[in-house]
Amino acid sequence: MRALLAGLTALFVLCACSPGQDKPQTGLAKAHIVIDTKNGPAGFDVEMAVDNTSRAKGLMFRTELGHREGMLFDFGKEEFRAFWMKNTLIPLDMIFIKADGTISTIAENTIPYAETPVPSSEPVQAVLELKGGESRQMGIEPGEKVHAKIFRNGP
Repeated sequence: MRALLAGLTALFVLCACSPGQDKPQTGLAKAHIVIDTKNGPAGFDVEMAVDNTSRAKGLMFRTELGHREGMLFDFGKEEFRAFWMKNTLIPLDMIFIKADGTISTIAENTIPYAETPVPSSEPVQAVLELKGGESRQMGIEPGEKVHAKIFRNGP
């Protein structure tokens, strides 16, 4: 587990230090997802980070993220995952999601620029990043379902 986290951290460091990488990424495919919450279904429009390059850059260098917008990182299979906030200017909620769409854990209001890895507590297939505080505001909790094509249960 520690070796995996160290390897992921090294990958993020290498990608974040590449020349010309100081601008937000654009042009990613978008998808609509729905999350079952204690307050009822909540829809979100998300950018899809599905390859190593887009997953490594994520929401770095963004100065804002709208309400009910985010980025969904799909890794295609369940493994322990770790994210960090290097070059990320805004606080984010990181929602770790299992292959069946069940929310495993949520890291709320992660700290901009922090280089300390934020790990999943179990193997997950995907991570959804939302504006910091939005998961609490929307009533999103572990154990609830995310409906998306990547989980074969979505719109």
